[in-house]
Parts: sequence; structure tokens; C-alpha cells
Amino acid sequence: MANWVRLCGVAEAPSAGEVREAEAEGVAVCVANVGGELSALDNVCPHREGPLGQGWIEKDCVVCPWHSWMFHAKTGAGEFPADQSVKVFPLRVEGEDVLIDLE
Repeated sequence: MANWVRLCGVAEAPSAGEVREAEAEGVAVCVANVGGELSALDNVCPHREGPLGQGWIEKDCVVCPWHSWMFHAKTGAGEFPADQSVKVFPLRVEGEDVLIDLE
């Protein structure tokens, strides 16, 4: 069953080409805006637990600021290295709120 909770306001979400850290019910989330489309990933890089929400966007990937590991913003699949991944959370916009499904 879905557990939709407020992650942030639409006005607080990152602009196109940017990432930002957010938190919902104690869960750290990386919010990425790739081409005007928002996505939500686990904020912890599997390499050395770097904060993905402090990184940047390259193509359609979030880049970890610590060691440049890259993860596809929609799937969480690793671009570098290809054998790693991060969790992606379902995300939707309702009115002025950005909601995330933490299930």
C-alpha cells in the first residue's frame, strides 16, 4: 500500500538541472530535476555514503559530489559504476505539494 507524504513544496523543489536534499518522515532524499521532471532517490551514495542531494546533474544522472559516482535519476541504476544502484521513490505533484511514496 502506498504511503504518500509531503516531501516539499513545488516552490522548494530544485530548478531544471539541479538537485537538492530533502527529508520526509526521517528519510533523507535527493530530489533531482532533469529536464523539468522531478525524481526522488535515496540521498546516500553506496560508495562512501556521500550526499547525492549535494551533487549535480550530468545528462540524465545525479552525480555524487564526493567521488563522481553517477546514478540515473529515474531508475537509480549506476552509470559509473554500472554494478551499483540507489533506490528511487515514486513521486507526484498535487497542487503546491511534492509528495513521495516511502513504501
